[in-house]
Amino acid sequence: MNSSTQQPKILIVEDEEALAEVLDDYLRHHHFVTRVVGDGALVQDAVAAFQPDLILLDLMLPNKDGLTICREIRARSTVPIIMTTARVEEIDRLLGLELGADDYICKPYSPREVIARVKAVLRRAGVQDASPANKALVLRAESMSATLLGVALELTAVEFRLLETMANEPRRIFTRDQLMDRIYTDQRIVSDRTIDSHITKLRKKLATANAGADVIRSVYGVGYKYEEPEQN
Repeated sequence: MNSSTQQPKILIVEDEEALAEVLDDYLRHHHFVTRVVGDGALVQDAVAAFQPDLILLDLMLPNKDGLTICREIRARSTVPIIMTTARVEEIDRLLGLELGADDYICKPYSPREVIARVKAVLRRAGVQDASPANKALVLRAESMSATLLGVALELTAVEFRLLETMANEPRRIFTRDQLMDRIYTDQRIVSDRTIDSHITKLRKKLATANAGADVIRSVYGVGYKYEEPEQN
C-alpha cells in the first residue's frame, strides 16, 4: 500500500479505447498514477507488475470477463476494486460476497463521478491523496504547466508529457521505446535520437530550476529515470 506521500496508483481495465483515454487523462489530472489494460487476459500480470492501490474494472472485456477477473484477484488480494458496467442486472453480483467488489459505477458515467468514487474507496482503504503542495515538482495537466521547487518551467508539449510520464513513477527506468510509446500515441515513427534531443532540452530546463542538479538521470544502455529533488 502506498504511503500518504506518494500518488495512489490506479489500474484502468477498459477495452473501449476512447473511454480508457478519458479516464486516464482525468485521473492523471487529479494526481493519480495510472496504467491502462484493455484485454482481460493481461490483467493479472498488470496487477502483479504495477501493484495498484485500486482497480477500475470493466465487466465486459475480451478474452476474460470482469467477473472472473474480480473473483481471481479476490482469491489472493484485498486491493479495492470498482466495477464499471452497462449491465444493471449484474449489480447485485458485483457487490455480493462471492465477488467482493468494493463499489460499482453504471455506464454511461461522468469522469467526475469516477474520481469521487475512487477517492471515497481509497479513503475507506486508508490510502490518502498525495498533496501537490508538498511535492517539489507540480504538474498541471489541464494547462500543461509545471513548477519545480517553485520555479515555473517553460516546457513544450512533448517535454511536458515526457516529464509527466517519468515523474508519475519516480525512480522507474524507462527505455527510449517506452517513452516513445507514451509520448507519440499516434504510432508515428520516431528515432531514439529524437527522444534523446527532447530529454537533453528538458534536463537543461530542470537543472536551471534546481541549481544545476540533475533530476532526470541517464542509465547507461537502458534509458532514463526521474528522481524527486530534495526540498530545503
